[in-house]
Amino acid sequence: MEFHDNYPQYEIMSNHDEAHGKKSRRTLWNVFWVMLAITIFELIIGFLAPSKGWSGTLGLKTLFISLTIAKAAAIVWWFMHLGHEVKFFKYTILMPYIIFIVYTIFIVLTEGTYAGTSGHFTKVDPIFKKQQEALKSGHHGGGEAHEQSSAHEATEAH
Repeated sequence: MEFHDNYPQYEIMSNHDEAHGKKSRRTLWNVFWVMLAITIFELIIGFLAPSKGWSGTLGLKTLFISLTIAKAAAIVWWFMHLGHEVKFFKYTILMPYIIFIVYTIFIVLTEGTYAGTSGHFTKVDPIFKKQQEALKSGHHGGGEAHEQSSAHEATEAH
């Protein structure tokens, strides 16, 4: 049994002819191949990075961020049809995202290396240096609450 919904075909409804359909399909295939190429390039670099000593380097981070932004831009440009809009509308839509992306990249690149590094921040950050020294000495530096608790335990023991 065939489904009939009493609607005309898409081509008739949208006033598209076969030539327009071929052009649209060609654009979709081009987008597919561009996205596939970028993704395969990312995978190859990702697999090679540990053996080449690139893991965690600023250049590798910048490359992956750039490729991700390129793929996002392609999606917005082609699939969300922003490429056909007027310049003011493009900026109205994109500027909040661009500002957020730049801020996020800044935070990731500057603050993302703080945890887990040894030696890098000891010269700059006195709190980090104090924490590292406390860990090495075995004393965690419990602070005021810890000292009050120890004093309270000592008075109860007598």
